[in-house]
Amino acid sequence: MGDTSILRPHSLAHVVFRTSNLPKMLGFWESFLGAECVFKSDAIAFLRYDEEHHRIAFIQEDSAGPRSATAAGLHHLAFSYPSLRALLYAYQERTKLGFEPAWCVNHGPTTSIYYKDPDGNAIETQVDNFETIEEANAFMTSDEFRQNPIGTDIDPRELLRQLESGASASALMTRVEIGSRHSVPAGI
Repeated sequence: MGDTSILRPHSLAHVVFRTSNLPKMLGFWESFLGAECVFKSDAIAFLRYDEEHHRIAFIQEDSAGPRSATAAGLHHLAFSYPSLRALLYAYQERTKLGFEPAWCVNHGPTTSIYYKDPDGNAIETQVDNFETIEEANAFMTSDEFRQNPIGTDIDPRELLRQLESGASASALMTRVEIGSRHSVPAGI
């Protein structure tokens, strides 16, 4: 479980993006998260969407370019929803606003819908598929997960249709096993 001799933080406070297009990024993230801007200048902006004073910030840097899919560094941010229904309703709302997913997948531990922001940063929206951390940990140490740590692609429209037709969320969150898969789609 790692070195327990260091005092661990109790939470992740915020993420800061460098961008050459502050207005576009700010508009995207405000809409995408339903966030409010708590401060904005020509050089920096701060957003919040929960109890924290800010979760996402942006620094205007004119020389910044879009994120390269092959660049080293942060791959994506992930935002959790309390239920499959909430994740799928958020998907539906985002679709109405013009946000189309880049990838939809049941990883096993989570059901996830990925998007891209205007600078090419990947954003995961997810719901935990297991009731307890112990169940999730057991799956992540299973042969099924070892064979396929990436997951099985899903269609959120179909999941929403099934959910609204009375299918159980737990049945819909059970990953369909497809065999070996060890890489995410290009561009994610």
